[in-house]
Amino acid sequence: MTRFRLTLAQLNPTVGNLRGNAEKARVAWEQAKAAGSDMVALPEMFLAGYQPQDLVMKPAFVADCQRVMEELAQDCADGPALGIGLPWFEGAELFNVYVVLQGGKMAGPIFKHHLPNYNVFDEKRYFASGDVHGPVAVGPLRVGIPVCEDAWFPDVTETLAETGAQILLVPNGSPYFRNKRDFRMTHMVSRVVETGLPLAYLNMVGGQDDQVFDGGTFVLNPHGELATQFPVFDEHIAHQDFVEGPDGWRAVPGEKAHLPNEWEQDYRVMVEALRDYLRKSGFSKVLLGLSGGVDSALVAMIAADAIGPENVRCVMLPSEYTSPASLEDAAAVAKNLGCRLDTVPISGPRAAVTEALAPMFEGLPADVTEENIQSRLRGLLLMALSNKFGEMLLTTGNKSEVAVGYATIYGDMSGGYNPIKDLYKMRVFETCRWRNANHRDWMMGPEGAVIPPRVIDKPPSAELREDQKDEDSLPPYAVLDRILELLVDEEASFEEVLAEGFSLEDVRRVERLLYMSEYKRFQSAPGARLTRRAFWLDRRYPIVNRWRDPVGRENAPD
Repeated sequence: MTRFRLTLAQLNPTVGNLRGNAEKARVAWEQAKAAGSDMVALPEMFLAGYQPQDLVMKPAFVADCQRVMEELAQDCADGPALGIGLPWFEGAELFNVYVVLQGGKMAGPIFKHHLPNYNVFDEKRYFASGDVHGPVAVGPLRVGIPVCEDAWFPDVTETLAETGAQILLVPNGSPYFRNKRDFRMTHMVSRVVETGLPLAYLNMVGGQDDQVFDGGTFVLNPHGELATQFPVFDEHIAHQDFVEGPDGWRAVPGEKAHLPNEWEQDYRVMVEALRDYLRKSGFSKVLLGLSGGVDSALVAMIAADAIGPENVRCVMLPSEYTSPASLEDAAAVAKNLGCRLDTVPISGPRAAVTEALAPMFEGLPADVTEENIQSRLRGLLLMALSNKFGEMLLTTGNKSEVAVGYATIYGDMSGGYNPIKDLYKMRVFETCRWRNANHRDWMMGPEGAVIPPRVIDKPPSAELREDQKDEDSLPPYAVLDRILELLVDEEASFEEVLAEGFSLEDVRRVERLLYMSEYKRFQSAPGARLTRRAFWLDRRYPIVNRWRDPVGRENAPD
């Protein structure tokens, strides 16, 4: 019986760390060699890290990638073939390629044909579309390699099958969004049914800016039968055997890891996004303003799970509007997590600012200006602590607030990263309840009900004036979130939103706030992407924009 062993390396590269990424590839290659593998495969664009964005437009970067690839080919000449992705100049054109290194030489390069240009992807900005390539001979068989997007369409895989491919290897850089595995599986099952070939879908793991690559590598046999399932989010190297029988090559059934539900996966994404953002940018500690509210409590918990509570500084910045309950709740959250809690009252700085502005504000009534001064003073003090102690400041605005601008630019929006930027308020509540009830090995924070129920259940308030509640300025969050899901995530028209029973007044108000806040989002910190329409690369609207949905505006002023 003829056997082929393919080592699948689900690993976490760092964009721009070419030699560090190459070393990860060498380690995987050594494990493959020790296991008697014929080939070891790394994900798409692994050598450069993914996504490199405009780095690939720098010729020196691409040349360095090719130089490191040549060094890797020599280092891994005596053993299994090694497949790895990188940017590649062919003449004057730049391509996203996958190369197979064998005996110190390169087979290929295999050019990516279909270039994604939607959501977070801009590959047509960077790369030329390559011609469809035939399979690569490795050991006893011919491996067809459709690179990522090339497996989402039937033409490339059908060409590979027609030109003699016996298995399909799909190297990916596929970032997470909620329930994305269903999309991947649907497309890959279609490819194996169409071609009659087994398929190995290899994805990377790790965070890069707003995106998290969730792994979840899997192997399918013809007819869509699942042979092997890797865990999600964890680095994982495993050896997949294929055997040749009377019906062709088939994958030998292997491990089938448990896949967590969407609540756990969302939470894991926020933890891994923050953990890798800090690690890859050189930070080991964070701080945040802990208000006693649910958003900052959740961010503190995510940070503790990402880097350990001993590396998280919580800061309470009370004013005369801060309730005793908020002080108690903030203290309880910090104590439960095991994080340091400092208190820096803003009364003194606020008095100084009020005095400085008094001559110019004389005779004018107090309004949102005075409220925002409080928030900006908090941002100033937190940034001072960040500078002094080298701790990255985290922001704590949820997606509902980010959407409608219910945040103060240069105030509570100040900071380097926002773990909950793509989490609507109603999901904030449920995520806190989920984490209170669940603990996993990858969490570095304590188990148990870390966030007191009172923090989750009390009416949300910015506490910038007496008896202030969020619902004084916004529709109830259950209403607001659904309207936003329709307008933002689903790009729905007014007619579609109104058809769900919402009032025209509420929809108009939310639309107005959404568009007015674009300039704030343009200057906001990046945050973990959980959905297909996160605020950053997924949704790019002009800052200056006079268009509004015309439904219901027949007699409205322009």
